[in-house]
Amino acid sequence: MSAENDNADSSSSGSEMEQDTPLRHKFGFKGEGDDIMLSLPPIIKKRVKALKKLLVEQTDVDTKFYTELHILECKYHKEYLKYYNKRSDIVQGNYEPTEEECDFPSDEEDDVKDLSVDMEGKVKLEESKANDAVVDGTNDQFKGIPDFWLTILKNTSLISDMIQTHDEPILSHLTDIKVYLLEEPMGFALEFHFSPNEWFTNTVLTKEYEMKCIPDKNNPLSFEGPEIFKCKGCTIQWNKGKNVTVKVVKKKQKHKVKGAVRFVNKTVQNVSFFHFFSPPTVPDDPETEVDEEIDNLLTTDFEIGHYIRERIIPRAVLYYTGEALLDENDFDEDDDEEESENDDEDEDED
Repeated sequence: MSAENDNADSSSSGSEMEQDTPLRHKFGFKGEGDDIMLSLPPIIKKRVKALKKLLVEQTDVDTKFYTELHILECKYHKEYLKYYNKRSDIVQGNYEPTEEECDFPSDEEDDVKDLSVDMEGKVKLEESKANDAVVDGTNDQFKGIPDFWLTILKNTSLISDMIQTHDEPILSHLTDIKVYLLEEPMGFALEFHFSPNEWFTNTVLTKEYEMKCIPDKNNPLSFEGPEIFKCKGCTIQWNKGKNVTVKVVKKKQKHKVKGAVRFVNKTVQNVSFFHFFSPPTVPDDPETEVDEEIDNLLTTDFEIGHYIRERIIPRAVLYYTGEALLDENDFDEDDDEEESENDDEDEDED
């Protein structure tokens, strides 16, 4: 582009800015960081307040919509259960899918189905715990899909940091994660099913989430639909000496007068995924102020519960293969690229 054109464009954009400036500053509003209400004439302030009041009244319709939507979700959730149950049977090895049921396009170059034909039934497969496992003739030694749910949880960044080395042998016994929608009070329950193991006697660990679909009376304009406000875990029946949520440490004690030193054993909290089932309690009185640390813990807990319900359970196989994570990362990368492009534009302007 020639210098003359550059000057012309610059002059044109400058002229547009000059025309726009009086409009933008008509009421003394200088930018996004300013409170426009402080600068508006009284008559316009009244009209804006009328719009806000309309918005509050509109939340009545929103409340009815989301309440009926939840009832509809509960109705159709029963339709999904037959698919979830069949998935569970395949994962646990209770049902072997037919060749027709396995007929799905694959991007894998070494598809197991093709290998089994090419190698006349002798296939070498890698297993998470035994990379040198060899299968002769049949795949009978592989029951279902080993460590299916453990792999999913470890693949999910929101959850993986919670899982410690001592949690993994226990989570390898996790056979299924189910969700049940609750109509009244509005909410949902997560069920973590385990095969018999040496750590605890429970076969199912539960986590219930209660939701509300009522605008906050102190800030009704913030209403965006149902939100989790309370959750309840369960008691894990740990076998003796197998509780991974606590550990025993030796504490040094010194006598104040005699100066004698002794060591005592003290039980303290240990980092573990299984604290997920013992969340902080929320006061029943909504006016009671919640400690900031507890509030942060609950916010994260609610986010995890919602994520498991909305994403992991419906699309579990894609979290097992990692495909769902790639899709999520693609969105993140697009955001980064957009920010980078904006930064480049700013530098060009400078």
